[in-house]
Amino acid sequence: MAHSKASPRIPVLLVASLALGCGGGVRRFPLREPLWKDNDTTPYMAKCKPDPKPDPKDPPNHQICMPEEYESGFLWDGADNIAFRPLAKFFAVDPAGEAANVNAMDEVADSSWFTNRIGKAPMTPEEVVRGPCGDKVLDPTGSADGSWLVDMGKPNGANPGFRVKVEGVGKFMLKADPTDQPERATGATSIAVRLYHAAGWFAPCDSVVYVRPSLLKLKPGLKVTDNSGITKAFDQAALDKVLKFASTSSRDGAVRMVASRWLPGRAIGPFRYEKTRDDDPNDAIPHEDRRDLRGARVIAAWMNHFDSREQNTMDTWMSENPKDPTSSPGHIQHWYIDLGDCFGSEWALDGISRRLGHAYYLDFGYVAEDFVTFGVIERPWDRAHRSDDAKIFGYFNSQDFEPQKWRGGYPNPAFGRMSEHDGAWAARLIARFGPEHVEAAIRAGDYTDPRHTEFLVKHMLIRQQAILKHYFRKLSPIADVRASGAELCGVDLARRTNAYPPSAFAYGAKLYAGEALTPRPGVSARPSADGSVCVTLPHVADDGGVADDAAARYVIVDIQNGQATGPLRAHLYDLGPRRGYRLVGIERPDDADAPG
Repeated sequence: MAHSKASPRIPVLLVASLALGCGGGVRRFPLREPLWKDNDTTPYMAKCKPDPKPDPKDPPNHQICMPEEYESGFLWDGADNIAFRPLAKFFAVDPAGEAANVNAMDEVADSSWFTNRIGKAPMTPEEVVRGPCGDKVLDPTGSADGSWLVDMGKPNGANPGFRVKVEGVGKFMLKADPTDQPERATGATSIAVRLYHAAGWFAPCDSVVYVRPSLLKLKPGLKVTDNSGITKAFDQAALDKVLKFASTSSRDGAVRMVASRWLPGRAIGPFRYEKTRDDDPNDAIPHEDRRDLRGARVIAAWMNHFDSREQNTMDTWMSENPKDPTSSPGHIQHWYIDLGDCFGSEWALDGISRRLGHAYYLDFGYVAEDFVTFGVIERPWDRAHRSDDAKIFGYFNSQDFEPQKWRGGYPNPAFGRMSEHDGAWAARLIARFGPEHVEAAIRAGDYTDPRHTEFLVKHMLIRQQAILKHYFRKLSPIADVRASGAELCGVDLARRTNAYPPSAFAYGAKLYAGEALTPRPGVSARPSADGSVCVTLPHVADDGGVADDAAARYVIVDIQNGQATGPLRAHLYDLGPRRGYRLVGIERPDDADAPG
């Protein structure tokens, strides 16, 4: 198995974000540009081996040169994370420190796991909707009967389906809705991939599509093997069965499905939420210590993506040679897939459905509390109810939503190590979504009943506000910090999103300069109605004289908004009146104590 051990190498981003020590225990950031692009997409040569499934078209003794494929068992992963790992942690010393892949600006650099999108530059609602699909989606309009070749069946999972190959467009997995929640899952995955993608994670192109059965043509002799190893024919009867239980539509007898574009590269199995791959030299940071995996807990909470387990991820080998996807050199890309369980998926057992998002399937903490208190404590699931106007969403709503208490189906190693800083980072991303972005993404779910769209928009906005109120209460929500000349400016996301009433904000600034970081008077913060805040900085050094990175040029500026417990702490070098200030680092301490 490729996922076997934590890497002994020092994480490159951790090295990049380390600051030089300076007197009094204050860390001083070096005078250099922050790291915004990880090198984990550097092509490398993978180990070669004989092809276990040779194609007749391949030359004799054909070899594949790519990482080992990894198979993740649902039962084992569940048992391991519910019982065995918590038991092992109980007897082990495992302090959950801060994430390792954080740059000098308290952000995550672009990588094969995450790339800054809405957190780096504003996006229009239209850009959010295009998302991972761009301008290339599967559209049955104008397609001739029999032009969609069914070349693979989907035997497993809650949503039945099959794969089609459409000439000139590509391969798409088509999946139907569960019969008891028509339109929910197909709409949910179409919405979720757009929110995940806009925030920065990698997700497939999933879109609602209405399929005329006459479009489909079966590949002769098609078979499918399920997780139990049983192989069956995927014939016309099997195809008809999938179509029979799919949601029907008034659109020319079409059935509603979600079309998920086949991922690029060669699939090599899920990624794990802990350790590293020992056959990937680029995989230097233990997955449980990645901020992008830890912070994903918050966006999962926003959508109640309780099924955020390793089986709903995928790694693909991205060969440098597109004509031979199993060749080297190449690199691994990491994806979130199968997001149809967002927004109120239900289980056969109503007791479990009520608990989704509030408790693990088997939650020893709550079991122990109920045992001690004889079950007298009223839990959120005791008050759970379905909306009369949106029963397809099960128990999903904004009632009793406390983001810091949200839980997936079972413990996730990375989610369990999420720190306050990781959660606040994710909240800053979520704050970038205005009501217009949220509504546009939800309209991509293409729900027939407008009440369903209105329901999701309403409760997603309420849940968003709950996230911002919690994660902006302690660590500074001031972002987009930049220095220009003698001006230091940023944007208070808490003020811009109206997370708190105007009376909660009272701005101030403090400046500390030189090797001793001596407090300097005369600085103040100037807030604007749009949430921006600026500070004019007095110069503490001349244009010439000491070296640019001398301690005498070092300046720390704290900006407080009066609402968060801690300030935004900016680290700068004063390069003199001619060149101005250079911003080199950002911190967000959880208290207002002076640096030192």
